[in-house]
Amino acid sequence: MQIVMAFILIIIFSQASNADIGKETGLEIPRYVSLKSNDANIRVGPSKNYPIEIKYIKKNYPLKVLEEYEEWRKVEDFKKNIGWIHKSLISGTRTGIVLSNDNKTIKLLNTLDGDIIGEIGKGNIVFLEKCKTDWCFISSGNYKGWIDKKYIWGIKEKEIIKISFFQKFEDIYWNSLNYLNKIQKRF
Repeated sequence: MQIVMAFILIIIFSQASNADIGKETGLEIPRYVSLKSNDANIRVGPSKNYPIEIKYIKKNYPLKVLEEYEEWRKVEDFKKNIGWIHKSLISGTRTGIVLSNDNKTIKLLNTLDGDIIGEIGKGNIVFLEKCKTDWCFISSGNYKGWIDKKYIWGIKEKEIIKISFFQKFEDIYWNSLNYLNKIQKRF
């Protein structure tokens, strides 16, 4: 009887965990993707027969995949627009949009809690090079740095991207260097 009960529980929990997996790709739903080109149409339904709802003209624009149906993906943008896009128009490249509630620029740091090396404005599309629990290392053109994850649309709240084993050592190195620079500025 215990074996049967354990088997039933395993089936129930495995079905619950599969509820967040795309039926076509086997990838997690929701997930973030980006546009492959400067010309992409979002349609009302999952077919070219449906009318175009929105036309995106910005390559690397981030979208959130909500559903999958054959060759089509139901997506949402940061403005909560929802529609269907053909899978050939999206990429797994991780990008985000810089957000700010009060239209201020967001500080770009050389390390976590480090020195300010620049600023980035609201609405800019950035590449997510790597993300920790609360911070992301981003790039935009020739600029690279860390920003607080709360200012990025295109990543889940506690999602971690491309953090290697050596990241801890890199953090220690840069934090030490920043500390020494601050001490040196005092003298």
